[in-house]
Amino acid sequence: MSATSPSKLPPFDPSDPIGIDDLLAPEDLAIRGTVRSWAADRVLPHIADWYERGELPGIRDLARELGSIGALGMSLEGYGCAGATAVQYGLACLELEAADSGIRSLVSVQGSLAMYAIHRFGSEEQKQRWLPGMAAGEIIGCFGLTEPDHGSDPAGMRTYAKRDGTDWLLTGRKMWITNGSVAGVAVVWARTDDGIRGFVVPTDAPGFSAPEIKHKWSLRASVTSELVLDEVRLPADAVLPDVTGLKGPLSCLSHARYGIVWGAMGAARASFEAAVDYAKTREQFGKPIGGFQLTQAKLADMAVELHKGILLAHHLGQRMDAGKLRPEQVSFGKLNNVREAIEICRTSRTILGANGISLEYPVMRHATNLESVLTYEGTVEMHQLVLGKALTGLDAFR
Repeated sequence: MSATSPSKLPPFDPSDPIGIDDLLAPEDLAIRGTVRSWAADRVLPHIADWYERGELPGIRDLARELGSIGALGMSLEGYGCAGATAVQYGLACLELEAADSGIRSLVSVQGSLAMYAIHRFGSEEQKQRWLPGMAAGEIIGCFGLTEPDHGSDPAGMRTYAKRDGTDWLLTGRKMWITNGSVAGVAVVWARTDDGIRGFVVPTDAPGFSAPEIKHKWSLRASVTSELVLDEVRLPADAVLPDVTGLKGPLSCLSHARYGIVWGAMGAARASFEAAVDYAKTREQFGKPIGGFQLTQAKLADMAVELHKGILLAHHLGQRMDAGKLRPEQVSFGKLNNVREAIEICRTSRTILGANGISLEYPVMRHATNLESVLTYEGTVEMHQLVLGKALTGLDAFR
C-alpha cells in the first residue's frame, strides 16, 4: 500500500492535532455542539462573577435547562432519560467542565450518583416517582456518602438506620455534599443491622436539614452542603431494595468518576486555549511570546498531555459502551487525567504571567477547582492503591 501523498492529507487542526474527532459519529458531534453552545450562552458570560461571589444563582433554572437538552441522567435508559452512549455523556462532561467544574459537578451528582443509584438499585415505584422529574431538572438530587470523619474509608460511616416497626429512623451527618441545600431528594447511605443500605430521602422530611458550606476556595460556583439527619422517619419502601453493602455506593462512584475522566480534560482545554491565545498576542522583547522556544515547548507538552487524556477518555468510554469497563480502568483514567489537567492549568498560568491569576481569564479558576476534583470521589492515593492492588494482587489499603 502506498503512502498518502502529502498534498492529499487533511490540514493540521491545532484544536484537534491528532484527529480524535475522526473517531466520533455525527450524533456525537451534534451532542457535543449542543452542550458547548449551551455552556457558552448560559455559563461563560457569568461564571467569573458567580465564582467571585461564591454562589450559583439560578441553579434551579440551570437544572431545568440542562434537563431540556437531555444532560441529566444522560446515559440512563427510560424514565425521560436520553439513553445516550457513554462516549456522548463523556463529551458532555468535557464541555460542561470547560465552562466550570461546578457545572459539571451539578450534572454528575444528579445523573451519575443520585439518578444512577435509583435507576440501578431502586424499585419500580421509586424509579417512577423520582426519575422523570430528575431527568427534566424539576427535581434536584444529591448523594450522601462522605461523612465528616469518613471519606476514603466509607465502611467506617456512622450514619445509622434502625427499624421502628415497619419504618426506618435515619440518624447521622454527611459532609461535602454537592447540590445538598437545593435538592428535593437525597440518596443517603447508612449502616443497618443487615449491612450498609441506601435510602431515598425526600428532603422535606422532618429531621432533615442541609446547611450550605461557605468559605470555599474551590468549586465556588457550586452548592456544597452538609446533610444533617436527626431521626428522619422513612417508610419501609424508602430503602433501595436491590443492593446491600458498599458495592452499591462504590458502583455509583465508579460511574461518576468516569465523567471526571472527561471533565478534567475540559478544564485543561479551556486553560490551554487561553494560554495559546495569550501567547500569540502578548508581546515581549519585540515579538509575541508564542514565538519563543520555551513558550512553544510548554504549549507542545500541554497539547500532548491534553489530547492523550482525551484519547484515554474516549477509549474508556468505548469500553463502557461495550460493557467491558472495569473500576480499575476508571481509576487509571481519573488518576492520570486530573493530575495532568492540574499541571496544564499551572503551566498555562506561567504563560499568562500575572494575568494568569485574574478572573478575566479562566486559568486560575480551573486550577483551584481541580484541586477539589483531584481528591473528591477518590484521592490520588486511593486510586494509586487501587491500581497497585490490580497490578500486584496485594492489598495495601490496610
